[in-house]
Amino acid sequence: MASLLRLLSFLRRLSLDIRHSRLRIAVIAIGGVASGLAATGMIALINSLIGRPGSSGPARIWAFAALCAVLPACRFVSQVLLVDLSQSSLLALRLRLSRRVLSAPLRQLEQVGASRLLATLTTDIGTIADSTAMVPILLMHVTLVVSSLVYLGWLDTRLLLEVAVVILGGALSYRLAAGKASLFFQRSRQWMDEVFGQIRSMVEGTKELKMHRGRREAFLQSVEHSTKAQMKDYRAGQIAFSVASSWGQVLLFMLIGFLILVLPRFQPVDGKVLVAYTIVLFQMMTPLEVLLTSLPALSRATVAIRTVEDLGFSLDAEAPAPDLAPAATQGTWDLLELDGVAHSYRQENDESFLLGPVDLTFRPGELVFMIGGNGSGKTTLAKILIGLYTPEAGEIRFAGEAITDHNRESYRERFSVVFSDFFLFENLLGLESAKLDQEALRYLERLRLDRKVRVEQGRFSTLDLSQGQRKRLALLTAYLEDRSIYVFDEWAADQDPTFKQVFYLELLPELRRRGKTVFVISHDDHYFHVADRVVKLNYGQVEYDRSVTEHKGLMISQPFT
Repeated sequence: MASLLRLLSFLRRLSLDIRHSRLRIAVIAIGGVASGLAATGMIALINSLIGRPGSSGPARIWAFAALCAVLPACRFVSQVLLVDLSQSSLLALRLRLSRRVLSAPLRQLEQVGASRLLATLTTDIGTIADSTAMVPILLMHVTLVVSSLVYLGWLDTRLLLEVAVVILGGALSYRLAAGKASLFFQRSRQWMDEVFGQIRSMVEGTKELKMHRGRREAFLQSVEHSTKAQMKDYRAGQIAFSVASSWGQVLLFMLIGFLILVLPRFQPVDGKVLVAYTIVLFQMMTPLEVLLTSLPALSRATVAIRTVEDLGFSLDAEAPAPDLAPAATQGTWDLLELDGVAHSYRQENDESFLLGPVDLTFRPGELVFMIGGNGSGKTTLAKILIGLYTPEAGEIRFAGEAITDHNRESYRERFSVVFSDFFLFENLLGLESAKLDQEALRYLERLRLDRKVRVEQGRFSTLDLSQGQRKRLALLTAYLEDRSIYVFDEWAADQDPTFKQVFYLELLPELRRRGKTVFVISHDDHYFHVADRVVKLNYGQVEYDRSVTEHKGLMISQPFT
């Protein structure tokens, strides 16, 4: 019952995103309750007809016919409305979570992990959607059981109290088994995060797994371990519920035996009342069985709801205030300042890494190389610079205005970025233009991809390319965005020597001539001379910020620095 109430409460809160859903939920609930009351009325009518043979007058015949019509009508209406509501709820839930994911701070998403996000957006939402389809039937059977007990109390209150003592004892023993099953389902759901992570690793690391038998076997063993653990907990939960369900049926038979065999030995019981109790209890067996067999699904839905809500709360815990500033990809500006900016996080070895404090100033039209060893903080600094990480100390000022949660979104709109771990969309999303295909073709020719890729109605004809060619398509997307500041994180690492030379000696200077500010994270020291400035990081600190001329002089005097 608690699981059903939690599912209804979740649907009610979710219904805020769905037009007219409150009315539909009310009609669904009324339809389910009405079906249960009609079923109880039918039991009471049949019992009265059996108790008084030959008393079926016109009124009772009409009542019987009306109940025959009300039962299927209420059930049909509530189920049809629920199909529509469950699909609308599924859409609203997926969109709500997607919005939360996209609005949450990047660092927070990295801590949640891709596997958990995937499991929630797929498995948990599907589990909730499947469970909502049972709501009308469950409401009908819950109402039937409750109204049947009320009817039995109307027949003989004392007898109902005696029966209630037996029912209460059975319910408590059933609750122990059901609670244990819920714990197993919760553990099974936690294993699903790891299973999804392994599926993701298998898809993305297929080539590496094929190339190394030992790695492949070890990976398969880890898949087997986590999958078996998930299945073991799921199976244990199902068995616990099966035991509880079987025990519930045994208790019902014991209750009927108590009424027929035991109770009449100790107190007088009216024979007609005893027959009515026996008939009603037998009629309650079917709805009780439906309720008992649906509990595993409701328990899984409860676990899924808890997981979804926990994810939502964790994503909302540090949710930024809405960005009220208008988006601006272009426009004049004079200074981009990092004033005492600092950021820390835990590394894989559980050691704390501190970047900063960093004090840097950049101007329009500058070509800046950011250099340093692996783990020196270059990418972290870039993520702070473009507004993906929020500084823990200090502030960023753009054109004299401090960047806060109120304008960070519009600040990010100033940047076009090609990350080292970039993702390439099949469509040029958000780049609506009447001449988009023609502009894309011009850049495809410039990037020497026009013989392999076409752009038709803003969609790439293929993404089946080498890593270097895919990075060129990512660069094409950045060109089409035409924003005032560009950031390239190890862009040339996957390019052949010829196109690497084109990138450094042609494309970057051209962006600078167009007034773009360009940040390049690179280890290609042969091309540092094209920069205006070189910023070197070392263990999270800015070791120096020099002009390219000063950097050359430093390299000559300290060749091994």
